[in-house]
Amino acid sequence: MHQQIADFVLPTSDTPSLPLWETAMRQAVTAERAQQTALALAGYERALSIAQRLIDAPPAGRADDCLAALVVSHHNLADLRVAQGDPNAAAPLLCRVHETLIALSLDAARPVSLRQAALHHSRETYVALIRHIARHGPHPLITCAIAGADAALHGASPARH
Repeated sequence: MHQQIADFVLPTSDTPSLPLWETAMRQAVTAERAQQTALALAGYERALSIAQRLIDAPPAGRADDCLAALVVSHHNLADLRVAQGDPNAAAPLLCRVHETLIALSLDAARPVSLRQAALHHSRETYVALIRHIARHGPHPLITCAIAGADAALHGASPARH
């Protein structure tokens, strides 16, 4: 059973999977290229929702792919916001994914593979934050996200010598 929205075919299954994420992402990219902004936005938001649910229970051996899906979803949605002329709307998206990855990397209750993959992907999200500042100027949320990640990863107070 499927629901048809314009050129989108959205499976009605609520079970998150990487193939479901890939379908949503591919449809969103196609809509964006066709300048169907509302459909692109809906598709990116659907892909993001799927990716967020995948993080809760990644398929065996696919933690890295699920985290990559989370990063790509946030970044594509942020890029769409910038393309719409609203870089301020992109900043919270970029911050949220970076903060999520840092939190996952420090969560001792998570499997080591997920924690390591989160730390690895946080390099990408850090670069995206810096790039956003370089292109659009400083943003207080980005400043806080970078400082918070630094404090979480390296301790809240610098060592004194």
